[in-house]
Amino acid sequence: MFTLPVALAAQFAEGIVAVPYAECGGVRLYYEESGSGFPVVFIHEFAGDLWSWEPQLRHFARRYRCIAFNARGYPPSDVPDDPAAYSQDDAVADIVAVLAECGVQRAHIVGLSMGAFASLHLGLGHPRLAASLVLAGVGYGALLAQQPQFRLEVEATAARFEAQGMADAAAAYAATPHRAAMRRKDPRGFDEFTRRLSEHSTDGSVRTMRGVQGGRPAFDELALEACRVPALILAGDEDTPSLEPSLYLRRALPNAALSVLPRTGHAMNLEEPDAFNALVDDFLATVDAGRWETGEVSGDPIL
Repeated sequence: MFTLPVALAAQFAEGIVAVPYAECGGVRLYYEESGSGFPVVFIHEFAGDLWSWEPQLRHFARRYRCIAFNARGYPPSDVPDDPAAYSQDDAVADIVAVLAECGVQRAHIVGLSMGAFASLHLGLGHPRLAASLVLAGVGYGALLAQQPQFRLEVEATAARFEAQGMADAAAAYAATPHRAAMRRKDPRGFDEFTRRLSEHSTDGSVRTMRGVQGGRPAFDELALEACRVPALILAGDEDTPSLEPSLYLRRALPNAALSVLPRTGHAMNLEEPDAFNALVDDFLATVDAGRWETGEVSGDPIL
């Protein structure tokens, strides 16, 4: 389970410091912020939490107001008992609630994997809130043809978490091929990532896997052409399940660009933080300057 530093937890318990929570439909969402300037909100992946954005929070807080939060089901955010409280719509509503609590009317939105899906849907449903979208590691099982197999995998994973608990199931979940590059390049960071995953709420992980992951619509069911928010799509070339859907997004979103990081897997912000930060830095600066322009992507072969 996510734990606060001992001294800070004691201050919270004594009422000296107010715990920073936003609320969405009775569900409390723990958030942290640092820095000042135009807001940047970070939305974590299924296997992460706000901690997994630490390399970005330290970097971008130098010039931006950075906000990160734990999704519902990830303590110290609430873990609702009702499985119906976990869906793609709820994930988007949670972002809106955090923005409102922080008094933010517009922000750059940076999401990874599950967080990138929520970011995309925020751009579709609430485009005025998003100055830009960074959609990283997005797309596993996101096309209609892939969804039957993906949903079988989702149910099998949820059942394994349910039977074993996160403390025992985390290592196997982390040891997937699309995270092998991180384990190879940064074994210490990979071990820390796995340990933190093992501390996640089992109930929250199970309900999130079934409701948010398993219930999300396919890209080819969405009116993606209607989303004109500037978007940067990022993929690791060793994150095979995300490559084809990332290219699909690049072609479907009218104001998007795609960058592929070489020899990189799924959790690219942790695996290659300098490269990730540099790409996002340049993108945000270009958007901030009003200079983000993209051309049409042609399906015709180059002759």
